Amino acid sequence: MDAKETQELAGHVKDSYSFHFPDFFPGPAHWHYPQPFEDLGLRLSKFMLLELAVAGVMLAVFVSLARKMASGQPVRGRFLNLFEAMVLFVRDGVARPAIGRKDGDRFLPFLWTIFFFVLFCNLAGMVPWAGSPTGSISVTAAMATMTFVTVVLTGMKKFGPVGFWTGLVPHMELPFVLALFVKPMLFAIEVMGLGIKHTILSVRLLANMFAGHLVLAVILSFIAATAASPLWYGVMPASLLGATALSMLELFVAFLQAYVFVFLSALFIGMSVHQH
Repeated sequence: MDAKETQELAGHVKDSYSFHFPDFFPGPAHWHYPQPFEDLGLRLSKFMLLELAVAGVMLAVFVSLARKMASGQPVRGRFLNLFEAMVLFVRDGVARPAIGRKDGDRFLPFLWTIFFFVLFCNLAGMVPWAGSPTGSISVTAAMATMTFVTVVLTGMKKFGPVGFWTGLVPHMELPFVLALFVKPMLFAIEVMGLGIKHTILSVRLLANMFAGHLVLAVILSFIAATAASPLWYGVMPASLLGATALSMLELFVAFLQAYVFVFLSALFIGMSVHQH
């Protein structure tokens, strides 16, 4: 596969300003949706529209769930019970163990929001001809930045602006002369580590979602590549079986990466409120 073919395949999992449909789909191959804010210098990309759709789905699901839970009546129905179980899992399996019961409950709205937003954006990539917004660095970086800001502001609120940053250095009983060299070095390492951890938080999600969908595109491209060859009769069923198996794996990865993202976010917040 040459560089041009790789670029074309990558285009199917990257952000764009149109929705691409296969040749057998009725209508144009590329749907260029209206751009109402183009005169203001703002263009809506495909991932932006998908994120708005995800936000709408979250509002529809969780406003209904919150009203039922607030009424004191048991939540009924498989659909709402599924989301209730995930809500309780994030509370009891992520927030409270990583942050603490008292502090963890304060951050539940933030943790719930990022968990389900990441999950729904990941699942959007399983919809044919849509795409996964979490396969874009701009989306994952923005979410990691929100976690970073939450970590820093939470720590500064609890320990003060000076206390938070100086508290990054572990307490050690060192001679004064040695402390003059060691503690500034540890402070620089801890500050860099704080930025690196949140950068990795962004890149990990991006790499997993982008790579998975790219591999799916490569496997399915084998069918088109052998269409005019007798090899097609062997490649086609093998590619379909491989794509189906990988799609099941991607479905698992969608949930796993949402869990990893919210768990690490909760862990970083816990480290900011419970320093060395």
